[in-house]
Amino acid sequence: MKIFICGQKSFGKEVLKRLYEDGHEIVGIAPPPQQRLKDKMVGYAMLHNIPIISDCDKLLSRDIPDGTDLIVSAHSHWIISEQCVNKCKYGGIGFHPSLLPRHRGRDAIRWAVHMKDFVTGATIYSLKGDICDGGDILLQKVVFIDPEWDYHDLWRNIFPVGVDMVSEAVRIIEKGEAHWERQSEKYATYEPSWDRPRAKRNELIALGCK
Repeated sequence: MKIFICGQKSFGKEVLKRLYEDGHEIVGIAPPPQQRLKDKMVGYAMLHNIPIISDCDKLLSRDIPDGTDLIVSAHSHWIISEQCVNKCKYGGIGFHPSLLPRHRGRDAIRWAVHMKDFVTGATIYSLKGDICDGGDILLQKVVFIDPEWDYHDLWRNIFPVGVDMVSEAVRIIEKGEAHWERQSEKYATYEPSWDRPRAKRNELIALGCK
């Protein structure tokens, strides 16, 4: 499958590495805007001659290579426009570190610990939808929260689960075995970013956080 990845940091790099090793063709990546030190995704891409197309902050549909099958959002924290998603054969999927629709938003892990949840998890969902993190669900897995954990501990436990789930989701989509379930707004929660600005909206998209 021809895959375009939007992501960042260690999780983005590990998703990139896994999908590359799974035998998929990575047609490009969109990391965060680069500072003096390059993002970990960029280093891996350069070693394997994977195109670095644009940073996530400036990504537009014209940047997605023709013939792309799927966009994967791996801890990107940037909203991917509907125009970008619609350019791909299978659209796009995102990873979210909670059991959606609970804890939508950029800091799901921090809020789960802050609210003293006993259970959380990980979700692979469709990037299509008019609500941030509100797309149809493909996969979910439960992660129990040790009451002694801080949010770093919780992330360390969700991280490998998420990488495995992205790989599994791509395999399911490629085989034509994807079954999607609509999120129930009855159980939805949305928490604001802990200490960062809201996600940017490119191409006048309708995917903004509400």
